[in-house]
Amino acid sequence: MKYKNQEDLPMFLTAEDIKELLKVSKPKAYELMKQDGFPLIQFGRSMRVNRDEFFLWLSQKLGTSK
Repeated sequence: MKYKNQEDLPMFLTAEDIKELLKVSKPKAYELMKQDGFPLIQFGRSMRVNRDEFFLWLSQKLGTSK
């Protein structure tokens, strides 16, 4: 991973970023992004997620809080 901490990540994450962060396949990253409740931002076919919203969603899924 080319980022040292959460703040170094880009403001909007791609499926590739999620793949690397969660150590899952790219198809699995897209599957997660399409789940109900995932904070997806879609521009046509382009899928992104706000970095901070992603980590909030992840902490809720894991049952932890910041």
